[in-house]
Amino acid sequence: MAVSAAKGRGPVRCGFLFNHDQLHQLAHSAPIAFEMLRRQDGPEVRLFVTSQAQQEALQRVAEKCGLQTGDIVRLRLPLLLRLLQPLLDPLMPFSRVLMLLCNRAAFRDLDVLVVPEKTSLLLRSRFGLKHLKFVHTRHGAGDREVGFDKASGEFDLVLMSGQKIRDRLTGAGLLKDGGHAVIGYPKFDLHAAAGESVTRPKLFDNDRPTVLYNPHCSPCLSSWYGDGLAVLEAFYRSDRYNLIVAPHVMLFAKRLQLSLDRWRFDAPGEIPARYRDCPHMLIDTGSTRSCDMTYTEAADLYLGDASSQVYEFLHRPRPCVFLNTQGVAWQDDDNFRHWNAGAVLDDVEHLEDAIDEAFASHSCYIDTQRALFDYSFDLRETPSSVRGADAIRAFCARQFPAAAVSGQTAGSRLSHS
Repeated sequence: MAVSAAKGRGPVRCGFLFNHDQLHQLAHSAPIAFEMLRRQDGPEVRLFVTSQAQQEALQRVAEKCGLQTGDIVRLRLPLLLRLLQPLLDPLMPFSRVLMLLCNRAAFRDLDVLVVPEKTSLLLRSRFGLKHLKFVHTRHGAGDREVGFDKASGEFDLVLMSGQKIRDRLTGAGLLKDGGHAVIGYPKFDLHAAAGESVTRPKLFDNDRPTVLYNPHCSPCLSSWYGDGLAVLEAFYRSDRYNLIVAPHVMLFAKRLQLSLDRWRFDAPGEIPARYRDCPHMLIDTGSTRSCDMTYTEAADLYLGDASSQVYEFLHRPRPCVFLNTQGVAWQDDDNFRHWNAGAVLDDVEHLEDAIDEAFASHSCYIDTQRALFDYSFDLRETPSSVRGADAIRAFCARQFPAAAVSGQTAGSRLSHS
């Protein structure tokens, strides 16, 4: 017997939804989905995407996992709303919300929906699917307070990367008994970044040290809006360093960025052509390489502000520099815990000198960097995707106690009526 949601009704139906304009969230839940598909029993798994880019990326992940994707359900908006997408998506999460509303029937016969984001909770809170159980894989292992807000506590099961996330959510009173599990970081399963030997990408035709500049998109946290072009100019003039400019993929995805937690907005503007054409600078505002750890692997030093990518960079301790150009009182603030991994600058006036000093003084930060990484990621011999699949299966068995196990094939679990 398969894991059964109701007597005589068949197996528990577990959907994985990928609903975002960009691809950066996909690697945090797709490895779990494919691990569940690999098994010969358990919940019926369905995969939902909302764009061609998401579908192609999911297929690439499946190949890395050694699986065929079978059926992937492509959700779409009605024609009139599709015509409005190019106008409204750069200003607001138009498609993300309307995709849920217009396709809620696709989720109606599911028992469980697994997501890496919070917008999908609207299906239950606003769009009528009161029965649906939600599993949150989260995405990233950063320190921003928005990752520990009230919505983070509305999930029935929360999968966490490590002790830090559990401590923050516990401290905020957001975890339910039996509704959470520490599983590690499934993204690392895909990118061999958890201590395995990897070949560092060589992105420049020189032997200069390479700096990764990774500003966040939030106007109330990012260094980009006030000082980003000054950072680029400093490296443009440098004869000693390469620079990769790979911001949070959402920074240039919208013409106007709004910070909902503190109600501030700003425009990212344009990057002048001279920086894009400079041979020792690489500008990438949102390709797949911004999401697959190419740049965190290629860089020798991390330069940033509030992005959780710094924790992925720290799997191998290397120098870090943080830009506090907004004058944040960050000491002893858990939302800026990662700033303990390197020097914190209040301005970019002498940036190259600060980079020099960061390389020279890195030995002073190595122990702190390792402690920050270990507190953020509970990595074990068992892959994180396996631990995530185990946690979801156990959750389904608790929620639907009539469950038993039978031998469905992976292909049949992908079917969608």
